[in-house]
Amino acid sequence: MNAAVPTHLNVPKRLNARRSVIGEHPASFIDFYQEDTNIVIWQRKLNDALQESVARFLTTNTYFKSVMTVTPDSTYEAVIEALGRFDGADVICEDVALLVDMFCCLFELKRAGLRFSVLNQAMCPRFHVDKVPCRLITTYQGVATEWLADKDVDRSKLGAGNLGKVDAESGLYRSSRDIQQLNQGDVALLKGELWVGNENAGLVHRSPAVADKQPRLMLTLDFIS
Repeated sequence: MNAAVPTHLNVPKRLNARRSVIGEHPASFIDFYQEDTNIVIWQRKLNDALQESVARFLTTNTYFKSVMTVTPDSTYEAVIEALGRFDGADVICEDVALLVDMFCCLFELKRAGLRFSVLNQAMCPRFHVDKVPCRLITTYQGVATEWLADKDVDRSKLGAGNLGKVDAESGLYRSSRDIQQLNQGDVALLKGELWVGNENAGLVHRSPAVADKQPRLMLTLDFIS
């Protein structure tokens, strides 16, 4: 039996409330295809070599953004060209290439849209949903993406429905305790509004506030039509 939706939340009726799936292995990603799932999180710890490579890159790249279209076969060379050939760059590139390969394999894509950025402030500070089928997000260093479980959201308060109020005062969620957060290294698949059957059920999320002098290195992957 589905849990009852709290009566104080103005959530449009759907067959199933959306749930999260959290696992310690990328095999959990297959659950993304379940209708009642709108986020799948692979909880992983970055190995020492990858953390050291990321830290080395950030010491000389306070500002960085690269947007490109890649295939599983082209990712390594494309990313190393964007990052520059520093000591340890291959470790980052191999990891990104692995994620692209997994993403394309899971969704039977020939290519993906890749964005790799150093963020010194919140890119999307308001809670929102993405008008995409799916987005992969991972943070290699720094604070990671915040999100709200479907059961904790009053979707009528998204966008103009907030009536100009900040998220914490709009009624979008009941308490700051409802805000969940990915960890550094986690790889998450966020189901968006354009996934078939997921209309009005996209994952509600936002960029976290970035502490002074503690930039984020963030990767996203998207479908390419």
